[in-house]
Amino acid sequence: MILKTGTMLAAFLLMAAQASTPGPASAADQTMIDAARKEGTVVWYTGLIVNQFVVPASSAFEKKYSIKVDYVRADSVEASVRILNESKAGKVLADVFDGFAAPALKRAGVVAKWLPDAASKLPAQYSDPEGYWVATNQFTLTPAFNTKLVPKGMEPKTFEDLLDPKWRGKMAWDSRASSSAGPGFIGLVLSSMGPDKGMDYLRKLAPQKITGLSVSARQVLDQVIAGEYSIGLQMFNHHVPISAAQGAPVDWIKMQPAMGVLSVISVTKDAPHPNAARLLVDFLASAEGQTLYRDADYIPVDPAIEPKSPALRPDGASFKAQYMTPEQIDSEMPKWSSIYADLFR
Repeated sequence: MILKTGTMLAAFLLMAAQASTPGPASAADQTMIDAARKEGTVVWYTGLIVNQFVVPASSAFEKKYSIKVDYVRADSVEASVRILNESKAGKVLADVFDGFAAPALKRAGVVAKWLPDAASKLPAQYSDPEGYWVATNQFTLTPAFNTKLVPKGMEPKTFEDLLDPKWRGKMAWDSRASSSAGPGFIGLVLSSMGPDKGMDYLRKLAPQKITGLSVSARQVLDQVIAGEYSIGLQMFNHHVPISAAQGAPVDWIKMQPAMGVLSVISVTKDAPHPNAARLLVDFLASAEGQTLYRDADYIPVDPAIEPKSPALRPDGASFKAQYMTPEQIDSEMPKWSSIYADLFR
């Protein structure tokens, strides 16, 4: 189910709260801690920015539990391929992985069915009803613009504004099959406008000659900052204040609805260090871990911990979002990518 806007956030919370969460939730008790310390190490495949979050989070975990964190930086596609290859070879190296790859790896049978105790303290929509993942942080995808090329107040504020001929050839997005790319924007339009109105809108948008770049959304934003394009679509809005604080001429647009997606974390089924893996996941989902996400300029999922810039997180009232689970994005992405290929390539 993809939820409508307006009262969408409240409905999403209510729906999720009614769902049960199967599978045992294990507390980070002394027995687990002792077993994890005997293992001594945990291997974490992560798509998060190393210096911004992975290093400080690893240091905090190591200091608390005296367990070494070995991390491998890889995006979700790279991590999933790597984990699948390890599993086929019978030599799994990853204990924990984060990002957006959980649905595909669940289908492949390489994810442990386990949720940390910390998951029970979060709103129910932030853990998998089937018990395979817990969310650690959320991403809000909006347009962003170069404030030297587009004076503040002159930026497009609605989807319809993007159809203005003055933006033709001045917009860019990631062209890959991702929620933070052209196909993700298509999914947002279809889910918020409905299939008929959505397709009509997308056909009107296609002549705007949006440049598709086979790079990450962060790299698209960098090109907007450099003045290559006026507007970037499907940008992670939390990246913008980080760059703006460093003097970059950039701002994000509270275009509604935004797309809300979850970054989730899971334990691999044959983790070499299963207790250390569970302990790391529990730590990152705890209030202590959520504070680390906040301090690193990410948007935590714990409602009690506000982002550094509270406006970044949709509140369901003044700033609405269309939230989609990893499974929804995974199941719909082939359709969105097909439409993208037909209309925008």
